[in-house]
Amino acid sequence: MESSSVLALTTGMLARYSIQHASPSLRPFSPPAVRQRLLQPLRSLRSYSQAAAAASGAGNKACPKTTTTTKPAGAAIEAPRRYGPRYEGDFTPQPLPRPIGMPQRPRAGENTGIDDRTLSQRRHDLFDRDRNMVRRKELTEQFSRPYFRDWSNLQFHDGKSFLAPPRLFRAEASLYFPNLQGRTLAPKDKTARDTTPLLTGRASVVSVFSSRWAEVQVGSFVSSEANPALHDVVSRSPGGRAQLVHVNYEDNAAKAWLLWLFRGSLRRRFAQADWDKYFLVRRGISDDMREAVGLLNAKVGYVFLVDHHCRIRWAGSGDSRPDERESLVKGLAKLANEVDKEKE
Repeated sequence: MESSSVLALTTGMLARYSIQHASPSLRPFSPPAVRQRLLQPLRSLRSYSQAAAAASGAGNKACPKTTTTTKPAGAAIEAPRRYGPRYEGDFTPQPLPRPIGMPQRPRAGENTGIDDRTLSQRRHDLFDRDRNMVRRKELTEQFSRPYFRDWSNLQFHDGKSFLAPPRLFRAEASLYFPNLQGRTLAPKDKTARDTTPLLTGRASVVSVFSSRWAEVQVGSFVSSEANPALHDVVSRSPGGRAQLVHVNYEDNAAKAWLLWLFRGSLRRRFAQADWDKYFLVRRGISDDMREAVGLLNAKVGYVFLVDHHCRIRWAGSGDSRPDERESLVKGLAKLANEVDKEKE
């Protein structure tokens, strides 16, 4: 008797609730009425979310976010690039209008190209709208970039982007050479090494290339046949104060594997004492870094004169000219003397 009373009371309450919340034209327990009752909480939640998003947007407009960029300050280098509009008309390389490099002092462990985020960080970044918008912009720029742009830009003076400055950049105005990480030719180096510890405390001529064409170009600056005076400065520097460093950058996985497979042939081209100064770099050079450092064409070789504080004091690109080789030799000798003075 009591159970039947409870059942009748419950049925009556459900009927009254259905009549109050359902449309007048719908029966209380008809499928449309049930659907309307189930969707009502979802509509309320959606309205609340929209209101919260609007309030958050208003707050962001009142307090705009500040972003830091790595774009270099000063005049841009006027040269064909692998991105942006295609260069039209005649091009003549001009001397560098400003010091090039990164604004921050390099540190070991930077620019490895390895994603070391934890699982929770990746999950958080997956739903980060601002981060996703930045990544979407990067992917759009990569997919819209012509594949053969670097090759077509070789028609302009064999890819020479700029002329080397006749004198060193002032130390207080110079910017930094970024840290890169890669395997060296030394058998004792079983893991990747950073370039920053090697460059710190020494005057270094750093060659960056990613193809045989580019390697021949940097050889016109630093090889013993093309520039014997440069090797004389290196051999006369006590305690290795001056050195030659090679960075072979290859972002293609198959080509990078072949380079590492035939590293024995690379060792035969260099003295054993220089094996730890030849880096095989797989990743870590971004487009912002290329723009800041002046690596405007991935198929062209570039040479940098870096002081003992990892600052870029001189730079050259493409095939060398006699005056560029001469200024490189004088600059290296001057930087080596600066190292000696600080050591005293």
